[in-house]
Amino acid sequence: MRSLAWLSRLMPDEYVASIYEIDLDALWRRGIRLILTDLDNTLVPWNHPDVPAELTAWLRGVHERGFHVCILSNNGEERVGSFAKLCGVPAVSAAGKPKSRGFMEALHRFQMPPEATAMVGDQLFTDIQGAKRLGLYAILVLPQNPVEWWGTKISRMAERFVLKRLEARGLRRPKRVADRRRIDD
Repeated sequence: MRSLAWLSRLMPDEYVASIYEIDLDALWRRGIRLILTDLDNTLVPWNHPDVPAELTAWLRGVHERGFHVCILSNNGEERVGSFAKLCGVPAVSAAGKPKSRGFMEALHRFQMPPEATAMVGDQLFTDIQGAKRLGLYAILVLPQNPVEWWGTKISRMAERFVLKRLEARGLRRPKRVADRRRIDD
């Protein structure tokens, strides 16, 4: 039987519907002080230019709890830099996730060790794999919108295959917030 050890490099520590469902108090108790977050389809839908009021409030709450936040995106400087400026948070663009360079740049910028850092993102092969490679706490969120860059659409096909195997090993897929509302109504 072939080893499935490679799956452990893709298993997130948490899987939530959105950033708004992350238990910030639990992260703090765990010793997390830096939250790295992907941009597109994690904070906002792909290429969405505006910062929603809900995101502004979430970022304010994160900062008030004492966390540092940094956007870590594979997208280019123009997109990432302008959005980060609107949010008032630092960013690393063209991060090259899952490679270590972008992660290491963010850790160095904040003088933070990997064990005190969480990575939040919507993709297994970039956000989660890169975080796990460096020993960061990895939080997978459901993508906000099905509209994506064409390269991401291709990787989503492989991601669906891997997610089924991770779910067979205990990963629980969260329900979308809209799905919960329908159930509650």
